Parts: sequence; C-alpha cells; structure tokens
Amino acid sequence: MLAPVPTYDVMGVGFGPSNISLAIAMDELAASGGPQWSRCFVEKQKQFAWHGHMLLPGTDMQIAFLKDLVSLRNPTSVYSFVNYLRQSDRLEAFIDQKTLFPSRIEFNDYLRWVAGHFSADCRYGETVSQVTPEYERGEVVALQVHSHDAHGREHTRRCRSLVIAPGGAPYIPAPFHALSDPRVFHTGRYLEQLQMQGWSQCPPDRVAVVGGGQSAAEVFLDLSQRYPHAQIDLIFRGNALKPAEDAPSINHIFAPDYVNFFHAQPAAVRANLLAEFRNTNYAVVDRDLIERISAMQYAQRVSGIEQCRVLPGCAVQSVHGAADGVYLDLQTVAGGHGQPSVSGASSRPYQAVVLATGYQRDASQSLLASLPEAARGSWQVGRDYRLQLPAHVRAPIFAQGFSEATHGLSDTLLSVMAVRAGEIARSLTSLLSTTATRRAQADEEVAL
Repeated sequence: MLAPVPTYDVMGVGFGPSNISLAIAMDELAASGGPQWSRCFVEKQKQFAWHGHMLLPGTDMQIAFLKDLVSLRNPTSVYSFVNYLRQSDRLEAFIDQKTLFPSRIEFNDYLRWVAGHFSADCRYGETVSQVTPEYERGEVVALQVHSHDAHGREHTRRCRSLVIAPGGAPYIPAPFHALSDPRVFHTGRYLEQLQMQGWSQCPPDRVAVVGGGQSAAEVFLDLSQRYPHAQIDLIFRGNALKPAEDAPSINHIFAPDYVNFFHAQPAAVRANLLAEFRNTNYAVVDRDLIERISAMQYAQRVSGIEQCRVLPGCAVQSVHGAADGVYLDLQTVAGGHGQPSVSGASSRPYQAVVLATGYQRDASQSLLASLPEAARGSWQVGRDYRLQLPAHVRAPIFAQGFSEATHGLSDTLLSVMAVRAGEIARSLTSLLSTTATRRAQADEEVAL
C-alpha cells in the first residue's frame, strides 16, 4: 500500500535567506494571534550555506547588518543579527569593531544559526524537478511538488500554496557553452573547484578570471595571494573597474518604501530607472578593492615584474581546451583599450579559467512547465509578489527574487527581504484563510 502524499498549507522551493525570512514572518503572525500554517521547504544543498564557495578571507558584507532577515520589520526579534551576536557572546566585541559591515563568513554563520531553528521544516539535499496542478471541479485546488534526492529517490508532496525562491543560476557566457572542462568553472563553486584542481602540491602557472564585478575582483586578489608566483589575468569588457555607487543620496532606491514607488511606475519608466541605477549593483566593485588592485599594479611596475594583469576592454571570442590547458581567443571590444599583447589567440594556455560572470534569474524556467496556467509566457508578478494566474487557480504561487523589472533593483538583494517576507506572509494568510472558508462552506453544502 502506497503511503499517503503529505499535504502542507505552504511549501517553499529553496531555503536560502528569502524563505528563511518568510518562515520567521509566518511564526510572527501566528504568535500575534494568526493561524499556524503547516509548511515544508525543499532545499537542494545538503546543509545550509550562503554562497559557501565564496566565503573568502577578508571579504566583508556590502550591506549593513541591520538589513538582516528580520530587523527592518521587527527589530526586537530573537532572530536578529544583534541577538545572534549576543547568543554567540560577541556583541560587545562586534561593537568595538566600529563597523556596520560584518565579514561574509560571520554573516553566513548568522544565517546558518537562524536556519537551524527551522531545520524540522526543511528537507535538505532534494532538488525540485517540477510542480504539477491538482484539479477539482475545474479549479486548481492544490499543487504537487516533485523532487529527488542524491540517491535518486523521488518525493512528492502536496501544498495549498507555493513560494519559489531558488536563487540565481550561474550565468555562463556563450563562448563557454560548448566546452565541458573541469578547468573552467563559475565562482559559485570557486573554493570547491580550487581543491579539485590539485594545486596544493603543484601550483598553477597561469589562471584567468573573466568578469569585471565584485566577485571577479575578490577572486583576482584571492588567487594572487594563494599563488604568488602564478600569472593571474583579470579579463573584462569594460574600459576600467567601476566603483559601486553607494552614496547615502542614492541608497534610498534599496529602501522598502521605494518598492511602492517603483512598482507604480509605467514599464518604460521602470526600465529607465533600472538602467540609471545599474551601477549600484551590477559590474561594479567596492572602492577599497579597486584601490588594493591599483596598489598591486603599481608595486609590479616598481619591481618590473608583471605577475597579475588587469586586461580591460577585452572580450572572449572563443575558447578551447587542450592537454596543456585552456586557450582563450581575446579580442579588443569596440571602443576598448585592451592590451595589444592579448588581442587575438592566446599563445599560452591557462591552467584554469574562473567565470565571475554573475547569475541569471529566468522567470520562464521549466519548474512550472507542467502547470499550463503559469507556462503561457513570462510571469507577471503582483505587488504582493504573487504570480498573476487565472481565477480558477486557487493555490497561490509567490516568487521571491524574480521581480526586479517590477519591484526594483533591491529584489535580488537582502535590502527589502525582511519587509517582503512580512508582505508575503500576510498575503498568504489572507488567501489561505479565504480558501479554507470556501472549502468549509462547500463541505456544508454537500452535507445538506
């Protein structure tokens, strides 16, 4: 006899910061007299880690600690970063550091600490493959979430509502699509891949980093410290590393209240705003990192040994792997100032190429392909982050981190997460309560 399929009021795809923040918000609503909804989150990682393979020594957060999982919504919460410090017996020591920006390693530990409070609600080590609808009298009354674990076992769970927050997928530039080579890897697996290269006994001679943003700069500096005798090339299309725009006069675009303003604008205005403020988040580098790279370049000029090269204005045209390494065909982009010595085919191979090319969040991904009502085109997301589906879909679906075009640049960042979680929790409660009332009334009519 087959075991019954477990049913939950709320299921979440992914258990990163966004859905952890949602779990907190749901508990807060229940504690204030609201209903306690059953829930289950499915996370593909075997255990919690936030960008675990980019927890590099000396890297700090780019956002103040008060923009944690909960403080902007409820600063007295037991899940705040301040309480984490208190519980870790480091509150006064952190204050003595006189900074708003903890190390990335410490903030990851904070997130892991919070996630541990909800371990009973999460199924780690499972990858969601698809979501299928369950119809009743022509209405979608529930969703079935299908996943598989590392052993290939299939799992199916039912839910009355769904929150999708799987994070971004590594963006791989077109020239690298046809190459499947372990010596080419994305920063999303950086530390893991370094171990797999076997460089502890035989350090590399040449490594390329492709990209011109924060991760690229961090990896470039990290490689230069790990392998001081290797040639490290930083390759990017721009004419220079651009500093991030982070002045107080511009940071209002990351405030929760700005989401209301942004969402109310016509699509054309929103697109212009995203373009205008792109330098606050994309392909930009913290000024202190730019200064460190500049100082390193100057020191090389003094010594006459160019060990680590910054190659602006260069694009990778093609790539191929060979027994002795990976060859890149570099071309100077239009208007660029790439170094003539690297234009054209590379004469020497790289032992590895690190793609610091960011992430993409494809709102038309196949996760909901089996739900016809959600697969007819690009997702339209309402102000409350709910997918706009036909009225007969009674099982609401929410998306976290897919709404930059309608909710602003802060959508993929930590800035509005605490407030967004509260908005979604309240919307979920309203919708689930309405559905429960409708079902109860229908049952009464059947009984009569």
